[in-house]
Amino acid sequence: RKNTKRVPSFRKLLRTSKIKLDNKLKNKQYKQQSAARKYRKEQKKLREAVRDAVSRKPFPLEECKKKQIAEKREEEEEDALPLDMMDEDDLKLMEDLAQKASFLTRDLSSNEPVHVKKRKHESVIDKYEKVPRRMQTEPEKELIHLLPIKDKSGIIPQTMEKPVLHVAQDEEEDTEEMEEAEDFDEEPLPVLTPEEMAAQRRQKLQERKMHIAALASAILSEPDNNIKKLKELRAMLMEQDPNVAVIVRKLVMVSLMEIFKDIAPSYKIRPLTEAEKATKVKKETQKLREFEEGLVSQYKFYLENLEQTIKDWKQRKLKKSNVISLKAYKGLAEIAVKCLCELLVALPHFNFHNNIIVLIVPLMNDASKKISELCFEAVKKLFKQDKLGYASLGVVKVISGLIRGRNYDVRPEVLKVFLHLRIKEVELQKDSEDIAPKKKFMTYKEKRKNLSRMQRKWKKAEEKLERELLEAEASESKEKKLKLHTETLNIVFITYFRILKKAQKSPLLPSVLEGLAKFAHLINVEFFDDLLIVLHSLITSGGLSYRENLHCILSAFHILSGQGDVLNIDPMKFYTHLYKTLFSLHAGRTNDDIGIVLQCLDVMFAKRRKQVSQQRALAFLKRLSTLALHVLPNSSVGILATNRVLMQTFPKMDLLLDNESQGSGVYLPELDEPEHCNAQNTALWEMHLLQRHYHPIVQKFAAHLTAGAPTEGSGALSLDLSQKPATELFEAYSMRGMTFNPPVASVTARRKDTFSQMDSFIDEELNKQLQQPISETLVQKPLDFAKHFKKSSLS
Repeated sequence: RKNTKRVPSFRKLLRTSKIKLDNKLKNKQYKQQSAARKYRKEQKKLREAVRDAVSRKPFPLEECKKKQIAEKREEEEEDALPLDMMDEDDLKLMEDLAQKASFLTRDLSSNEPVHVKKRKHESVIDKYEKVPRRMQTEPEKELIHLLPIKDKSGIIPQTMEKPVLHVAQDEEEDTEEMEEAEDFDEEPLPVLTPEEMAAQRRQKLQERKMHIAALASAILSEPDNNIKKLKELRAMLMEQDPNVAVIVRKLVMVSLMEIFKDIAPSYKIRPLTEAEKATKVKKETQKLREFEEGLVSQYKFYLENLEQTIKDWKQRKLKKSNVISLKAYKGLAEIAVKCLCELLVALPHFNFHNNIIVLIVPLMNDASKKISELCFEAVKKLFKQDKLGYASLGVVKVISGLIRGRNYDVRPEVLKVFLHLRIKEVELQKDSEDIAPKKKFMTYKEKRKNLSRMQRKWKKAEEKLERELLEAEASESKEKKLKLHTETLNIVFITYFRILKKAQKSPLLPSVLEGLAKFAHLINVEFFDDLLIVLHSLITSGGLSYRENLHCILSAFHILSGQGDVLNIDPMKFYTHLYKTLFSLHAGRTNDDIGIVLQCLDVMFAKRRKQVSQQRALAFLKRLSTLALHVLPNSSVGILATNRVLMQTFPKMDLLLDNESQGSGVYLPELDEPEHCNAQNTALWEMHLLQRHYHPIVQKFAAHLTAGAPTEGSGALSLDLSQKPATELFEAYSMRGMTFNPPVASVTARRKDTFSQMDSFIDEELNKQLQQPISETLVQKPLDFAKHFKKSSLS
């Protein structure tokens, strides 16, 4: 088996970089210590030299001269010829001459007399006594060794005399000089006023900004030639000036993020193999390789810097330089997270995207609300723009691992991100058209104008072949997409089922039920029975809120409305649960959950109308009409739109518009069984109240239902109301922004309309009375009518 070297993971690279930083710090400290040690050694040697100079005794002059004579003789002996190269006669002659003292054999460099051997040998002590002496009236001088001078003859040492003091005094002077030097070095800066400090800070900040802008513009103008300037710009992330360090680092982070978004290619850069590095290539290719290699390395170092900033903030850890305070680190961490989120969305195809996912996903569960929301929005954008599904699959894997690793102790929003996956709403045909390369073919007129008959024939065959190739590519991408979506959904459902099985009391359960309601139609048929049993047991357990019950019901009907049509399952129990839950909704905080109810009703009645009995439909119609009285206007509009669908879908719904009872029994509104509440024996008296509602759209719907929900005629609705489903009407007339839809007319406009109506009415009545004989009572009558109209209109 061939051993392949594994590429180190991103975390391993980070650990390596941390070790490198520690080693650099240790080397720096070691150099400082060694320099200080060397300085102390030199000072010690200098003091020892001073002490030696003070305590040194002078040597006799004759001994020095003897040493010089001996050295010169050795040199002469080295230069002389060896005796074995001389003749015997010459050697004998030289020996005879050596016994005679003469001028020729005398050593001129010696100061000794010629007949020195005849004198008696003097002792060393006598010679020392003959050396001339002088009194030490002057203080001895110490020598300071200076830099030597080099000339043709060699190196000439240089010294300078200095008056000698006692050792203790010398050490005191040294310490005083060192203290004076330190005081000189640490001379305090001039005290600046706050205005001068602010101006100085603004000037420094402006200089840094100009430098960042110059580097960024140079890189963007010619990325191939200026890729090395990325390193210079990245080095500014370590700004050491405490006055501008925080702002400069933030600016550099954002600038680098925008630069990488702009110059990063639309493909992933892979490392070159050894064989590719060894081959010779063109200059352009080599230049492109160097650019790609530099870009990837700088991008990796930039991501490491961002991650290290976030880690330092999370661990509440300050750098040893202590340039930035702990409070400012939070702002830096937020900017770092924002840059990572932008790169996550903008460069899903580029290198280290999976590493960015690993950094972002755990921050979705962060305690800081701002950081978690940034990560949520980034992941949602990534899901919405991901057409193929590679990035979505990577995010889903990391989220599933995070939930399992934290033992399901995560925020519910982490699981709600799954709801933004494009798996349900994606149209494969549309996306395949987007993905397939769009080839522009020539029109018939262009062919007739530019090509001959034979060329048109060849062109037609060529275009046919190209179309077939494009269709093959689109089908291939479609298969890839289906495969990726299947794998993604498997991970999502495994996460959901684990929570249903092991953590039913977890706060994640509502998100699980909401997700099942959305993706239930994509679940395999084999799991339907077990899943319905689990959902029913959750509802009957009584531990769920009304919202969670609604999600369980919606999930069950999504399962049964899709592939579950082939199953012979009666969901009567789920109808009963919904019928029971309706009266728990009101105009307060539960008003927003009416949207889930409208979705349930659409699936339960519109899509399963053949499986619903008339008694069940009548019971729901009556209870929904009652519910419309005590909810907000948008909910009332949605409920009345659903009632309209029920009246048009099921026959004999107009029974509730008559006062006469049908059959035996009395309507039981408090009974929670829709099949046995005798809804056919009641009437929709709520419609008369809703016709006097303050919302004009509610009035229109109530009048429309009172007329029997006709599709045409005077009682029919307008197209903009009749063609919209109930869920869209619920959102369209929402009051979340504290606005009224449609807008309320101003007071002056209403008064003008009232008075104009009153004037027209008075004119009509006067014209009628003028046609009759004039009498006092008849003249007074229109005035009474006018007063009555005025009172009624103002009321």
